[in-house]
Amino acid sequence: MGIVNLTPDSFYSGSRAPQADIALHRIEKMFEDGADVVDLGACSTRPGSAQPSLEEEWARFEPTLKQMGAMPRISIDTYRAEIVQRVYDTIGPFIVNDISAGELDPKMLETVGRLGLPYIAMHMRGTPGTMQQLTDYPDDDVTAAVIDYFRKFAIKAEENGIREWILDPGFGFSKTLEQNYELLSRLDEVVKAFPVETLVGVSRKSMIYKKLGITPEEAMPATQVVQFAALERGATWLRSHDVTAAIHTATIYSAMNYSSTIYTSSPGAAK
Repeated sequence: MGIVNLTPDSFYSGSRAPQADIALHRIEKMFEDGADVVDLGACSTRPGSAQPSLEEEWARFEPTLKQMGAMPRISIDTYRAEIVQRVYDTIGPFIVNDISAGELDPKMLETVGRLGLPYIAMHMRGTPGTMQQLTDYPDDDVTAAVIDYFRKFAIKAEENGIREWILDPGFGFSKTLEQNYELLSRLDEVVKAFPVETLVGVSRKSMIYKKLGITPEEAMPATQVVQFAALERGATWLRSHDVTAAIHTATIYSAMNYSSTIYTSSPGAAK
């Protein structure tokens, strides 16, 4: 899953594409490079970030969506049900990628279920502005808390008619640096607890660059190490700013683990 941010303030400068022509070029290039899905975001959710209004978020999405034409699979990174409805009315079906698993908008799950859209539910506490103050978990066990969170979400998804959902454990959201690595080391426990696919988004994040004392721009090699560890523990999707590098990571993983199955571009092939 390639990342294109239609924002001027995302934490990794290389992902920013606030003009439609730049965004369209990057989307097309990511599909050419082998992305299965390209994820479009119009609202930076880095820790401590202020959130734009609904109309500002839509003003960032609309020009690119209206010029996009026929594309392979697109996901939309938003926690607002109204944005989901407007995108659906503009381009038809897509994947909803919600950092809040429906908790920031009470209409989100009902809207996704009514429209019959695939849904990515991510673990987070609070909001992007408050989440890093909400890292105390029962028994200091972040992995158990994430599993419990998705057990409750699975019930809500069924109640709202969401038939297809993907689990995102939320690396970098409501977790300390140490908790991110604890969760990564036990990711297989999360994967085995649910009969759904698991998406991992660690690309150039602070859990990597702060650990190494580098910048997001310098963090791609270490990102590949963490992505490889995620694949070893059962991840089926890699969400990445760098499509080619992520495919290379999955190709090496597959070559080491499946002698007759070499990864090409299907995320499920790595599992």
